[in-house]
Amino acid sequence: REEGQALAAGGDVYDAMVEDYEQGTSAGEIAAIFDAMRPGLVDLRARVLDKPAPQALQGRFPEGAQMKLTRKLAKTFGYDMSHGRVDKAVHPFSSGSGLDVRITTRTSEEDPFNCFYSTIHEVGHGAYEQGISRDYLLTPLGRGVSMGVHESQSRIYENQIGRSAAFTSWLYGEMRDTFGEFGISDADAFYKAVNTVHKGYIRTEADELQYNLHIMLRFDLERALMAGDLEVGDLEAAWNDRFEADFGYRVDKPSNGCLQDVHWSVGLFGYFPTYSLGNVYAGCLNEKMRAELPGLDAELESGNTSSATNWLRQNLQQHGGLRSPQETIALAAGADPSPAPLMHYLEEKFTGLYDL
Repeated sequence: REEGQALAAGGDVYDAMVEDYEQGTSAGEIAAIFDAMRPGLVDLRARVLDKPAPQALQGRFPEGAQMKLTRKLAKTFGYDMSHGRVDKAVHPFSSGSGLDVRITTRTSEEDPFNCFYSTIHEVGHGAYEQGISRDYLLTPLGRGVSMGVHESQSRIYENQIGRSAAFTSWLYGEMRDTFGEFGISDADAFYKAVNTVHKGYIRTEADELQYNLHIMLRFDLERALMAGDLEVGDLEAAWNDRFEADFGYRVDKPSNGCLQDVHWSVGLFGYFPTYSLGNVYAGCLNEKMRAELPGLDAELESGNTSSATNWLRQNLQQHGGLRSPQETIALAAGADPSPAPLMHYLEEKFTGLYDL
């Protein structure tokens, strides 16, 4: 709070905190976006969870084989291994810029999707940094412009491209070649397994449909904390009450609740909403990219992502910090950022997946 008050210089404290991560965006603007999204997300989730769950993976997936395939995935999405590397960590992340951009992933022998989609997500971050014009190296323009724009790249790589029916049909064959049979009957069933909507406590493990609801919870709580309407000692109870109201079941332990993220313990207030802003931006970019690349799915079915990744590099990544976050997205997407394309994409995708 003291830091925010100093930065705000008499203005809104939380706006000052957000400015550190998404320049030119206010808490009020973010709240309006979230308020527009929440009813549709909640309604779509309710309809989806009324349907039977898709087939699930069976068996164990050795770590060594996962890491071999995950490095192939990184290269498939255009990650330049001559200026980067893929390692393991407890929490996946991307770091560096310019000529040294490194990513990490994690493995679980029961859930290889955790490894593969963590890698694709971090490759989105890494490819953004690698894709910035070399003319901007070692200058203030030579990094991603904001956390929201950065997240737009990781989410469009992971979700709109990586979880698409076209790309997962290729990944299904790669997984069968790597692991043999694993309980999924065909590529259509695999696509549904990749996109399963499921209950869970952990933000980083949330499915594409529910992820933004996890962010909205955090956004409202940290605004209350910064405004002095919520004290730290009351945070756990406030979190648990809000989680039960939003998701329909109670948090079982603090590590599955307010202690699961590092952001608050290290003072990164104003960071959380940029994750959902990134999803909104990704929706806008995907709509424009699909309009300009009508044959994209045919390429993705063969494991070729180059048209998509090159489109993103040319229209967004190469410009680095040249423009504001909002201008960066508007110029690439051809329109000002809006949640409408993302909501249309989610409605269409999950209506098809779950035969709604």
